[in-house]
Amino acid sequence: MRVIEREEVARRLTYEMCIPIVRDAMIAFSRGETRQHLRSIIPLAKGALGIMPGALGESAPFGAKLISVYPGNPATGRQAHQGLVVLFEPENGEPVGVVHAGEITSIRTAAASAVATGALARPECRRLLILGCGEQAVTHARAIPKVRDIASIAVWGRSAERAQAFAERMSAELGLPVTPVAEVEAALADADIVCTVSGAREPILKGAWVRPGTHLNLVGSSVAGPVEVDDALVVRARFIADSREGVLRQGAEFLHAKDAGLIGDDHIAAEIGQVLAGDIAGRRSPDEITVYKSLGHVVQDLASAWALMG
Repeated sequence: MRVIEREEVARRLTYEMCIPIVRDAMIAFSRGETRQHLRSIIPLAKGALGIMPGALGESAPFGAKLISVYPGNPATGRQAHQGLVVLFEPENGEPVGVVHAGEITSIRTAAASAVATGALARPECRRLLILGCGEQAVTHARAIPKVRDIASIAVWGRSAERAQAFAERMSAELGLPVTPVAEVEAALADADIVCTVSGAREPILKGAWVRPGTHLNLVGSSVAGPVEVDDALVVRARFIADSREGVLRQGAEFLHAKDAGLIGDDHIAAEIGQVLAGDIAGRRSPDEITVYKSLGHVVQDLASAWALMG
């Protein structure tokens, strides 16, 4: 059995490699070609355990991701997401690989946002705003410029010191101006693309602040409960899900607006895989606000991990 550690994942799973892998996986998911259960989440004292089984097809590689989520880990220099992706080959059902799940999750999540941005953001978008300054902020800063000609990045964090450190680090790495901002509302006046990757449990972004034509990737909340944006944004936006079932069960921002009686299930306009396949329109006008709600799905993990087995 092959074991692929974090360092190898980080070195080999580039965004140029991962973005098309995730794109194809989400098309296959929306076509019903893949197999997966809705993830199970077990709350723990300091975090949670996620169990995510799935298959890339009836006669394709299959497996599961076992992932712990410990929000306090980054403060001690550890990844918040840690675990394993276990891979089985389809011919005889043998386990053939174990891959570092934290690094897979970090890269494929940003790659999925890049896929959605490529499909939904206006072609001329140049200014990226990232809300949050942790690991997913780093990977999104790396991934989004792969699909749009980003000229500048603004970053907001609840800690001004961490936002400043993030800006200095990523500006040096990317060769782009990366600027910390103090107020989300003011930063939205210039943003074309917004990625919410915070650990916020209450809205840090209000729909009234978002200008027409903006595209947003909502990433930070992956379970029912914590919300990064308010109901007004959900109501205003053309709402695209990675998984319709997943959002209806675990998409916190959508469920909050639904529980308030502001929207129904039909407010989910499409899955991103349907947009990518050309089955349902994504952005319909330059002034439309588009939202991609990312929960993350095991087919993204399995496809990314399996590619590393070659």
